[in-house]
Amino acid sequence: MVAKTEVLDALKSIGLNLYERKIYVALLAKGVATAAEVSEIASVPRSRSYDVLESLAEKGFVVVQHAKPIKYVALKPAEALERTKTVMTRRHEEILERIDRLSSSTVLGELEKIHHTGLDFLQPTDMTGTLKGARMISLQLQSLFKGANSKVDILTTEKGAADLAANHFRTLKKLAKRGVKLRIAAPLKDQKLAKQLAEVAEVKHIKSPTGRVTVVDDKHLVLALTEDSVHESQDMALWAQSSHAVASVANPYFQQVWKAA
Repeated sequence: MVAKTEVLDALKSIGLNLYERKIYVALLAKGVATAAEVSEIASVPRSRSYDVLESLAEKGFVVVQHAKPIKYVALKPAEALERTKTVMTRRHEEILERIDRLSSSTVLGELEKIHHTGLDFLQPTDMTGTLKGARMISLQLQSLFKGANSKVDILTTEKGAADLAANHFRTLKKLAKRGVKLRIAAPLKDQKLAKQLAEVAEVKHIKSPTGRVTVVDDKHLVLALTEDSVHESQDMALWAQSSHAVASVANPYFQQVWKAA
């Protein structure tokens, strides 16, 4: 029986790659099989099937029978999901523990030293990057907001303003308390949203969306490359650490919109 597309997509959503999905489904249908047998059923190269089966075993989807030849058993789907949930939770906790240990170790100081020294050799074009997905863009903005020292200018859409309130309000509030100057220009038809943002920033209403641009400390620029209508997974933005780009492009544009608001 060939698995439906939505079944394979669901398995992909929990971290199984293409070969893992195909082999697990094939093994479910077969029950017990050798690597050679399951690779033929799943149309996966035999040379890859061993690694894929080992990976599925580590994730909790497959049990290895140490016989001659070695055979593999697919666990019942409900049991497999519970096992892989346990495995992933344990790995996540282990990684968090490692991060905590690293954060409090001397290694962090060494990494900071390398980063600080390396900046002297970087060109402005090196400090740029493309951010894909609303989550990645939000994380980059959060990082820039936290490091802000003097000012943050935000030109955004109605949806972008709502995202600011939902995801960054606490951080912006802390910046305002530290004396960082915050300015937000957006189409703010929602009076409740406008009032909330006005608690932490100087806010101006603009009649129509003019894009999403964020400037931090006249040095960092985040420019949206897609419209609000795209799916959040396809949202894209350009990040640049460039005083020249800010001074020559972003700041004049923001000031023009701000004065006209």
